[in-house]
Amino acid sequence: MLAKKQVLLALGLLVGCGQAMAHGHHSHGPAMSDIEQQAAEGVFDNNNVKDRTLADWDGVWESVYPLLQQGKLDPVFQKKAEKDGHQTMQQIKEYYRKGYATEVDRLEIENGVMEFHRGNSAASCHYRYAGHQILTYASGKKGVRYLFECRDASSKAPKYVQFSDHIIAPRKSSHFHIFFGNTSQQALLKEMDNWPTFYPYQLTSDQVVDDMLHH
Repeated sequence: MLAKKQVLLALGLLVGCGQAMAHGHHSHGPAMSDIEQQAAEGVFDNNNVKDRTLADWDGVWESVYPLLQQGKLDPVFQKKAEKDGHQTMQQIKEYYRKGYATEVDRLEIENGVMEFHRGNSAASCHYRYAGHQILTYASGKKGVRYLFECRDASSKAPKYVQFSDHIIAPRKSSHFHIFFGNTSQQALLKEMDNWPTFYPYQLTSDQVVDDMLHH
């Protein structure tokens, strides 16, 4: 359905990734402004929130859920436990197990079309932008979800999709949480426990872990 992976690599999707992070000897994307950095931490002025197009999420993405199941994210959960001081690594892992859980192992996005891959099956649709919603969480931090809708009644792809990637204005995404379903956008906005998370397919498991450790 999409251009071949080699073409995506040539486009430098990873180089243009959304949440710039510099750690150690390497960095991802251009440096973030103070506003972008604060937004990534859940603090921002609502007036700075801007509309975005689906092109911000163009690329081939893979779920991190298999990495959790394989135990490869354990170093991430261990670090979170040490920082938290109240929960064990296993408790934090179970929280993320519920959060990352999904049957969708790969997403391909290009030219307004999203293709959802579940094992050997795939479903796609052209999605239209349906605005954004600013949410305030129990912690007091805020987030923005960008809403998209499939209006093709014959498509088996989810009718409603929402992206959350800690970015509040047009910028290429480097990883994201996604919410999808067939009930309504309002129903998805209430979902706080399950947020399937995707990273660029180009990254190795070690690179994903490295990114999470420094995120």
